[in-house]
Amino acid sequence: MTAEKPQETGSPAPTGAVPSGGGRPDAAPGLTYPGAPETVIKRWMVRRSPVQYGNGDALPPLDTDLAPLATDLIPHDEPDPTRRLSPYRRKLWQLRLELAGQPELALLNAILIVNLRRKSFPDHAPALFLRVWKEHGETLMRQLPGRWLISSIITFGDVGETEAQRRIGLALNVLFSTMKLYEAERTFSGFPAHAVFRRRRMCSRTLPLGMSGFGFHRGGLDFNLLGPIWQEAMAEPVAGPLACHLLERLNADPGNIFRRIRQMSVVRKVKLDDRPKPGAAPDPGAPDPGTS
Repeated sequence: MTAEKPQETGSPAPTGAVPSGGGRPDAAPGLTYPGAPETVIKRWMVRRSPVQYGNGDALPPLDTDLAPLATDLIPHDEPDPTRRLSPYRRKLWQLRLELAGQPELALLNAILIVNLRRKSFPDHAPALFLRVWKEHGETLMRQLPGRWLISSIITFGDVGETEAQRRIGLALNVLFSTMKLYEAERTFSGFPAHAVFRRRRMCSRTLPLGMSGFGFHRGGLDFNLLGPIWQEAMAEPVAGPLACHLLERLNADPGNIFRRIRQMSVVRKVKLDDRPKPGAAPDPGAPDPGTS
């Protein structure tokens, strides 16, 4: 599938584009989120309602023996509930289905995260979450799916016991959340995640808030973004190993913006290095620069 050529500044919007203000009569022109910040915060808070517990429901106590949970596996044949479940019990059942084959510790980590990302939670939940990662972080890093690893590091941003843990968690929250938004939008381009955009398709639009463009040949924004996070993570003993593990996996993943801009940097450097020096005779075998 070939992406359509981007529209130049001042050109009419592509067919199907949403008008400014969201295309609704009550939307303020030119605002992505009319009524912000109140409307944005209200929408965010809706998803932070506390988990509802039924009679007899409770998180495991803080002194729970974690060792068996690190070895016992969640069965794949989890039976359907035979009675109406409380919201807490239903979430546990859903998580058991999702994490089948993982250690029971993965379930405890997940239900703690579900609680801790809300505006209130059981008092001992932060300490139990930190215990899980202090005592069995290496086990979880080997076994958890990527999305739960990311959710775990983000949770450190909320309940980390040190400033370094909270800084690392918040930084990776912004990094991975922004990447998720950008990479999801990019799928509509029709290009696979590993494909580099052709530079000749670049449009002339300026960046938001007057930001200068990224220099693919000499720009260091990717290093400036990742370097401080990685450096701090390497020095932090609890959240740090998880953060480093995620950054290493991101570094090895071929389908993300960092790999693409590094590839574009190499391509551009080769093109610039191949240009004839001023006053040199043109290479008769060189391709027309307008076609590359």
